Amino acid sequence: MKIFVTADTHFNHENIIKYCNRPFVDAGQMNKEIINKWNSLVADDDMVYHLGDVGFGSMGELTGIIQSLKGKKILVKGNHDIKRGSNSWKEVGFTEVHKKKFQIDNIILTHEAVEVPEGCINIFGHIHDKPVNPEFDDNRHFCVSLERTDYYPIELTKVLEELQELVIER
Repeated sequence: MKIFVTADTHFNHENIIKYCNRPFVDAGQMNKEIINKWNSLVADDDMVYHLGDVGFGSMGELTGIIQSLKGKKILVKGNHDIKRGSNSWKEVGFTEVHKKKFQIDNIILTHEAVEVPEGCINIFGHIHDKPVNPEFDDNRHFCVSLERTDYYPIELTKVLEELQELVIER
């Protein structure tokens, strides 16, 4: 079983294409491409932590999308996800839903970057293609917004390797 992280899919969000200069002609093409890239890496028994801003649309639309994605999906809610309750997100296909953060050992998963204690790292989304706040531009913070991962989820071991390379470089 592999563990992946991702953030900011923004399924069905037409305006995100122009806001973040995404390389898609419309939301339909974007949805299809993100689903294909996700399913090309993730196996049914893998786990994916989605760090918020899943998408817009009806329960039926989101259910169709989320259930078409491989893997066990766990959501850490983003600012666009809070209008729906945790049970609604479970109904569309997430097995667990967390409001602000989820911690695995020394890894703190959040939607927005947060201060972390010494010895911990923070994996986050939210900023898309925007520059990382200098306060969080270090070897303890890593952004997995889709714009930064070529629209693929990224394996947690790869994130940890990239953070380790930052430690060596500094």
